[in-house]
Amino acid sequence: MQLKPVDVVESISPEDFKKNYYDPKKPLIIKGLAKNWPAYKKWNWDYFIDIVGDQEVGVYNNVKSDSYTPINTADAYMKFGDYLKKVKAGPLDLRIFLFNIFQHAPQVTKDFTWPDQLMKGFVKKYPMLFVGGEGSVTHMHFDIDMSHILHTQFIGRKRVLLFPFEEQYKLYRKPWEVLSLANYANYSKGFDYEQFPAVKLAKGYEVILEHGDTLFMPAGFWHHMEYLDSGFAMSLRALQSDLSGKVTGLWKLFGMRGIDTLMKKTAPKWWYNRKKKQLFRYAGEELKKN
Repeated sequence: MQLKPVDVVESISPEDFKKNYYDPKKPLIIKGLAKNWPAYKKWNWDYFIDIVGDQEVGVYNNVKSDSYTPINTADAYMKFGDYLKKVKAGPLDLRIFLFNIFQHAPQVTKDFTWPDQLMKGFVKKYPMLFVGGEGSVTHMHFDIDMSHILHTQFIGRKRVLLFPFEEQYKLYRKPWEVLSLANYANYSKGFDYEQFPAVKLAKGYEVILEHGDTLFMPAGFWHHMEYLDSGFAMSLRALQSDLSGKVTGLWKLFGMRGIDTLMKKTAPKWWYNRKKKQLFRYAGEELKKN
């Protein structure tokens, strides 16, 4: 992997953001965006346990999903409060993602401000909470709806790998899916380049998010996240401004995923072997270019 740091600013004007990051689809860390939000000091484990602790949620372990399972299938279910107490107590390889806490506790939306000055198109019904115990992993993927993301970290630190969508074949993207076949868990300690050599060519970014950091992830960016400490984050999603971006997101969300789920149910082994053969061929073509 050929990695470089993400640009970091304390604040940024809408004009500079659009010119240097939004339009060229380049990631950015904004240190000061969330510091004036009530959430910056108010949100903690006990606060969420009190307001939505009885809500049942799906939890996900660190085992990388196989190629026969539809995406976003939870490994277990428990009450949100019970899960947070486990996370708070110490290392835990369980995480929660795409949890719309605001649907169950709408008053929480008063704790932050939508940054409409930076971009338009926010999907304001669906701000999402992501929670992970120390040691939990979000495996390499891109978001299926192809939205721009403002991802703000609260409590703890998280290591993040980022790659532009165009690096998909070097990352061994599984055709018809948003996931990579390769396992990037603990990549900083070693990666299986012998089995996945094209990853050496992938050009991306690496960053460690801390409390209050807001990461701008442009549409389609691949990301892999490792919780260095127990923590949680909130993602604000914004649709792409151009029509082609919106159509691409809709196709992946309702067309691509539906076809993949159907094939996994009707011809799983054939479908898996077909996709695996195809992704290694694409990676081989990337290797030949270099």
